Amino acid sequence: MLNINIVKFFPDEIADELNKYFEEDEEEKNKAVEEIRLRTDKPIQIKFNKFEKIIDKNVTKEEILRTIQYVCDNSIYAYQNQICEGFITVRGGHRIGITGDCIIENGKVSNINYISSLNFRVAKEIKGASGMKYLVEKTNNYQDYIKMKMKKEDI
Repeated sequence: MLNINIVKFFPDEIADELNKYFEEDEEEKNKAVEEIRLRTDKPIQIKFNKFEKIIDKNVTKEEILRTIQYVCDNSIYAYQNQICEGFITVRGGHRIGITGDCIIENGKVSNINYISSLNFRVAKEIKGASGMKYLVEKTNNYQDYIKMKMKKEDI
């Protein structure tokens, strides 16, 4: 089964297809999944860190609409500002990119109509990604450099 935090946003038809695919090697696939792409009249795409998988199930306009309704807790208006930014962030840190016909007012997107695709970017922890050790080492070296510079100038 696909990560429960993500699967709840999909209509049953899409969730069933995803869960069917994730049944085999569930843990490995959940670790490696990066994106799930839904595009109107196209098959579901799953992007992993080293490859992509296409699921033989074309997504309908109605499924895209139901998915966006699930993501917005049936209150698309409440998410209007995020939608105008082109994505919605949901619990768990997942981001859903949105594409459709944009309405531009005063040089800014004021609405997205006819949403045609959704791109779920799956959030996950990547240990050591911050490079904190590297930052601390660089900071310490910089402090040493400043001290050394000050001593030379004081002479």
